Amino acid sequence: MKRMGMIFRAKANKALDRAEDPRETLDYSYQKQLELLQKVRRGVADVATSRKRLELQMTQLQGQSSKLEEQGKKALALGREDLAREALSRRSALQQQVTDLEGQHQTLQGEEEKLTLAAQRLQAKVDAFRTKKETIKATYTAAQAQTRIGEAFSGISEEMGDVGMAIQRAEDKTAQLQARSGAIDELLASGALDDPSGMARDDITAELDRLSGGSDVELELQRMKAELAGGSGSGGGQQAIEGGQGQEGQQGQADGRQQEAPRFNKE
Repeated sequence: MKRMGMIFRAKANKALDRAEDPRETLDYSYQKQLELLQKVRRGVADVATSRKRLELQMTQLQGQSSKLEEQGKKALALGREDLAREALSRRSALQQQVTDLEGQHQTLQGEEEKLTLAAQRLQAKVDAFRTKKETIKATYTAAQAQTRIGEAFSGISEEMGDVGMAIQRAEDKTAQLQARSGAIDELLASGALDDPSGMARDDITAELDRLSGGSDVELELQRMKAELAGGSGSGGGQQAIEGGQGQEGQQGQADGRQQEAPRFNKE
């Protein structure tokens, strides 16, 4: 049971440490100090109120004592010694009360001074703690931001790790598509795959088309030479050109049949 309790407390302590934010803890401590300072100030105000009440009572008793003294003087002047004696007796009782109140007043005044001094010291401590708190919070925030920036640059953070994996997958898929496209182009060029649209040509067809294009150029060049050599009034030249054109037409038809033959065989 002791071991289980220790394990539970260790787990709870670790969970609390992970959930704890030093900035929130500092703010909570500062709030508690402010509450304590408010209580001390309230105590100073209560003591000052009691002192003021004693001062009012003392003023009132002193007024009554002065009045009794005047009444005793008047009674003695009128020959009423008994009344004068009673007035002085009451005045003596009031003076005793005033003396007691003065002692209490001094005690309250001392307590007020102590509480005022304590409040001032506590205020200074609270101000110093507030300055230190803000400094620690700023330092902690800066360190946290710097750590996150470092993790982002190094790629060890969770967010950047997911981004890096996505980029890697995209690069892998792109390379795979490029390899597949290159392989298909090579197979189409070699004739291993047929193009349903009929647009693709193999190497043999391309070579035959090139030779056919060259032959057409040569025939056109011969026709132009014959026109230049025959002249405008030579009938024989005209027949020669026409004969040449007939031969060129036959040669072109033969070349056309030779070009269509491989394509027809392939289809």
